[in-house]
Formats: sequence, structure tokens, C-alpha cells
Amino acid sequence: MAVILISGANGFIGSNLAERLLRDGHRVLGLVRRGSDLAFLEGLAVELLTSDITDKGSLVEPMKCADVAVHVAGLASDWGSFEKFFAVNFIGVQNMAQAAREAGLKRFVHISTAALHGFRGGRHIEETAPMPPSKFAYCQTKKMAEEWLFQFAETTGLEVVVIRPGNVFGPKDHTFIEKYAGALEKGHIAYIDGGRAWTSPTYIENLADAIAKGCFEPAAKGGAFLITDGLKIDWRTFTEKLADELGAKRPTLSIPFWLAYSLASVSERVYRLFRVSSSPLLTRYRVCNGGRDYHFSIAKARRLLKYVPVIDFDESIRRTTRWYHSRTVKN
Repeated sequence: MAVILISGANGFIGSNLAERLLRDGHRVLGLVRRGSDLAFLEGLAVELLTSDITDKGSLVEPMKCADVAVHVAGLASDWGSFEKFFAVNFIGVQNMAQAAREAGLKRFVHISTAALHGFRGGRHIEETAPMPPSKFAYCQTKKMAEEWLFQFAETTGLEVVVIRPGNVFGPKDHTFIEKYAGALEKGHIAYIDGGRAWTSPTYIENLADAIAKGCFEPAAKGGAFLITDGLKIDWRTFTEKLADELGAKRPTLSIPFWLAYSLASVSERVYRLFRVSSSPLLTRYRVCNGGRDYHFSIAKARRLLKYVPVIDFDESIRRTTRWYHSRTVKN
């Protein structure tokens, strides 16, 4: 049994990972901010520790109790100021890695994103593919963090493993699936270019399995791994399957990419002009994600992590829909 510390353990990915590791018999320490919503951790034997990833001084002592640290906490959004992303996604990573090193931890698993590879279109993209400059603060700061982290590992000997998930979905997902399913039920979804762009669904239980393997596999040391469900699937197929399971009508409306991108650009300028804190309904990030091929190879993860997506597409949609319906009934 290992002692594994998870930053952001109360979130969508963190709580699902905690559940998986506990099921495997490990002891799980959950690093959370004071006043955090702990609903996702109800019923789980997670030992909670209060700290803040932007405050390095609050991290070293909790790290001393762990064997492995998994850094999940971060700002995952397509809207916000660069300064806010930088503080959480870059400085936060520095603080966590330095604290892990000072506490004597051997392995540090960092949850990054496949979005580092951009949205210029591509299928079967591998980890060695170029990472073009990005216009999105989320991608910029995630890339900066990865680059710094690997340099830090070289100079200190800390075993670093980086996981780059695709489009994560599943139970407890308030960020994407809850909103997408709700829009489907209301008939508010439109495809971009007919929904022909390939996407990269990453079911949360499959991702949790990959992260768990990243904590222990010797061959993972010093590697970055793209993680998806390994499907060859476009947005129309994904959306129609979800709509069918929800009992909602399949979308029929489609708009061209150029128009969607133009509308998103105008919306963003208006929101910035009037300093609106909430995100526009349509952003360039969302349009690029849904309107350009965004698809990745998991060959390296299969080979070195021994990762195999266990939950297939049909079952992942069923489980996600079951959670969505149970949640809406409760509300």
C-alpha cells in the first residue's frame, strides 16, 4: 500500500482518482483549499489536508506524509486573465514540485492537457508532435509548467510523469458534460461543419486508471503521455450517442467553422470591453475544439504505461447519463 497525495482531490478528476486509488487499497491524502466544496468526497476515506498550491509554505508538511504526489489542481477554463492562469497553472506547479522535492518524494505525477498540441487539426497526434504557440492562456501556462517541470526533474532527480488527457467526461463532470447534456435536452446544440471533426473522448475512469499506472510504472519515469479512450470518433457520433441515451432529439443545425469562429471572436471582444467576468456562450477555444480535428494516439501510453481503456464508449455514455439523470432528480 502506498500513500498518495492528490491536490484538488475534491474536484471532478481528483475525486474520481481518489475513489480508484482507495479501491486499490492505497491510503489517499486530499489536498484542498480552506472552504472548498467537499461534496464529491462524501463517503470516501480520504484524509483531508488544507493548503493552497499558490502558497508553497503550506505544502511541504503535507508532502512529508506521502510516497507519491499527483498534482490535479489547476485552472481549467477557456476564459480568464493570463495572470490568473499563470498564478495557478505555473506558479502552482512550481510550488508543488519544489515542495515534493523538499519533502523527499520520489515521484510527482502532473495532470496537464492534450491541448498543448493546439487546434490546427490533426489525427493520431503523438507526444513528439510540435506544440505551436497558442493564443489561449490556459494552453500557454500549461505548456510553461510542463517545460519547467521537466527541467526541474533533470536538475533534481525527481521522477516526473506527465499525463495529457483529451476531452475528459463522466460522472461528477459539471464543467462539460452537465452543460452539454442540458443544452441537448433543450435543443440548443449546433454542430460546427456538420460535426465531422474528430474528437478525443476520455472517460474519467479510464483516465483515473492511466494516472494510477503513472504513479507506479517504472517505465513512465520522465515521460509525457497522451490519454484518451483510443477511439476514432467525430463530434456528431459522440453527440448523437449522448442524445439517444438522454432521450433527447439529435441536433440537426450546423454552422460553418468560419462563422462560428467569427461570432466567438466578436463575443470575446465585447465581454472584454465591458469587463464581464463570466465567459461568453461561444469562445474561440470551444469553436476550435469542436470544429477542428483534435485526436491523439495512445500508442506510447499502451506501451510504457500498459494503459488499456477498459470502459468502452457505450458503457461510458451509459454511466455518464445515469449520473446526469440521478443528479437532476436530486436537484
